[in-house]
Amino acid sequence: MPSKNDNLRKRKFMHNRKNGNFDVKMKNSDYEYELLITDSHEKKPIKKIHNKHGPKTSQNAGLFFSFMCLVVTVTILIIFFGIYTDSLHPIIDTIATQLGYSEKQYGAIFDAGSTGSRVLAFEFHKAYLDGRLVLDNELFKELKPGLSSLTPEKGAIQIKQLLDEAKQFIPEQYWPNTPIALKATAGLRMLGASKSEAILQAVRDIFTESGFMTNDHSVEIMDGTDEGIFSWFTVNYLSNRLTSRNTAAALDLGGGSTQVTYELNEIQPSYKDFIHPVPVFNSEVNVFTNSYLGLGLMALRHAVISYQKADNQTSFENECVNPIVKNKSWIYQNNEYSVSGKENKKASPDNPEVDFETCVESVKRQVMPLLKPKPIRIQEHIINAFSYYYDRAIETGMVDPFLGGEVTVADFTKKARESCATANTDQPFMCLDLVYISVLLQDGFGLNPQTNIRLFKKIRGHEVSWALGCFFQNYITLQQKMKRASN
Repeated sequence: MPSKNDNLRKRKFMHNRKNGNFDVKMKNSDYEYELLITDSHEKKPIKKIHNKHGPKTSQNAGLFFSFMCLVVTVTILIIFFGIYTDSLHPIIDTIATQLGYSEKQYGAIFDAGSTGSRVLAFEFHKAYLDGRLVLDNELFKELKPGLSSLTPEKGAIQIKQLLDEAKQFIPEQYWPNTPIALKATAGLRMLGASKSEAILQAVRDIFTESGFMTNDHSVEIMDGTDEGIFSWFTVNYLSNRLTSRNTAAALDLGGGSTQVTYELNEIQPSYKDFIHPVPVFNSEVNVFTNSYLGLGLMALRHAVISYQKADNQTSFENECVNPIVKNKSWIYQNNEYSVSGKENKKASPDNPEVDFETCVESVKRQVMPLLKPKPIRIQEHIINAFSYYYDRAIETGMVDPFLGGEVTVADFTKKARESCATANTDQPFMCLDLVYISVLLQDGFGLNPQTNIRLFKKIRGHEVSWALGCFFQNYITLQQKMKRASN
């Protein structure tokens, strides 16, 4: 039975509660919560109520729990969208870099082309969320002529110069973990096994002493299929299309060969040898690719000019060269030729020009037999063209030399007609070159005149070259070897 004192305290407590004369405070100590009721008049504790049931029975603990749920939810959403939304990667990587979580990776690829040698050195950082490589900076340097025009000794000197450029770009502490490679294209393919191997061995000796990471395949002649796949990878990587449903087609026009590569999932039996699965981050994409040896710009030019001529002949007249051109010197594969324009009886003496239709037929005669198989369904894709496509377009004012641009197949044909009708000794082969590009795109690849062609030397400030795709293959192979070794 309650005592008089207990009843008095109870009445006093109820009175103070009714009139708001006490304060309630919470104290947390090792998950034990106290409810401290203080008399507002006497300023002394009346009673302590202990609660040992944890946060669920306290307001502040509930708020804390809700806050933690919010943090976890936001973190999950950021990770999810960071992985699958490319636009969030730069934001997250910037934050990670500011907090000191940034890992660098370098690489260098040497492009031994038919007309020159180039080095492309790359600086990447690894994306914080999924570890993919993000290109930050690059070096591009070029020296002429190509290795196929040099002796092994002079070729080694040329590559050493480019190697020194790469060493200036890549910090020395990264050299032992930086893979480098030299891949030769059509120029050395057509030189012959013994001559090309002597040049490649001289380069291998330079690479061995470089301090960079190399292997048995670091210096070699590249297969034409790889050249096309690497170009396609580069274009779509720089355009952020590798994870897109509509990847871009890549057209690369070199000096000795031309490559066509684009996504093609419907495999016809006659095309099965030209369909290749390409690793793209965590998936694969089937692409059609083929390298047409002999359909590079310089190789085709030589074939047209020397058609039905003796093998040892070095002086030519040709219907695709303006009659005003006389004995123009041209060097191809270490051989010097003298080229003159052929008289066009349809043109007036006062206005010498090339017989356009005759030139077109001469070019078709050389192109069509070599174009097997012809690309199919390429028009379903955005088309990016580079190398000599781009060079001839900027030299004739079709696109801005710094920004590039977009033209149609018909624009190339129109510019070819204009060039063939203009007497220009400074660009004696421009008529032939543009006619070839027009024939290749329309008759060879089956593109209609209204098809848009995107012409860029750079995308997002980076060179459009197969070298970037080549680096990624080397890097992926290296990572796989290291993973197997660790297991």
